[in-house]
Amino acid sequence: MADLQEVKWPGSSGTPYIYYVYRLPHSFPEGQEGNYIFTKVVNNAWRPIYIGQGDLGDRISTNHHKWECIEEKGATHVHAHLNENESNREAEEDDLLNNFAHAYQPDGCNEK
Repeated sequence: MADLQEVKWPGSSGTPYIYYVYRLPHSFPEGQEGNYIFTKVVNNAWRPIYIGQGDLGDRISTNHHKWECIEEKGATHVHAHLNENESNREAEEDDLLNNFAHAYQPDGCNEK
């Protein structure tokens, strides 16, 4: 992963989370648990469209339950990193959503 662009996404706690940038479409092998953010660039900055966690092979695909919304909102990239611990993934997801409320509908695709 050393050749990939890294982006630090800050949580509401102030914790920076390091993600790797992948242009869509992109696929991951199943069985790789992690966190991910579907994004696009707005005013020269990354804007989250959907923040999630789970099996990257399953969740970063057209099978994603919010894929239609993610596509409609103009996602061009996915930022992701591996994270095997489910409780840590969920805490990170919550921390990021608390800092990026526009990832929620109607601007984004997350639901409250």
